[in-house]
Amino acid sequence: MVLLEFAMAPLTKGESVSPFVARSLDIIDKSGVPYQLTPMGTILEGEWHEVIAVVSACFEAMSADCDRVGTNIKIDYRAGPGGRLQSKLDSVQQKLGRTLST
Repeated sequence: MVLLEFAMAPLTKGESVSPFVARSLDIIDKSGVPYQLTPMGTILEGEWHEVIAVVSACFEAMSADCDRVGTNIKIDYRAGPGGRLQSKLDSVQQKLGRTLST
């Protein structure tokens, strides 16, 4: 199972790029791949081909009308079942003995 965190934004569209990011989030949400949105990016969870397909679709949509696109990607593969989006947080909170404000 893969956890993939990425951030993608056009570099030539001015200071506010939220309309372009919103298009990517629409693709992500409709993909059916589990995800978590953060202020600095989005974390996807799934099989390799699933998460890479979502990132590729986001890139294709953004590059259609953006001449330059910046992308940061982090990938963590671990054999086994899904559910790590939540289980990794649960594990840390259990060790601390309290709920974190995530």
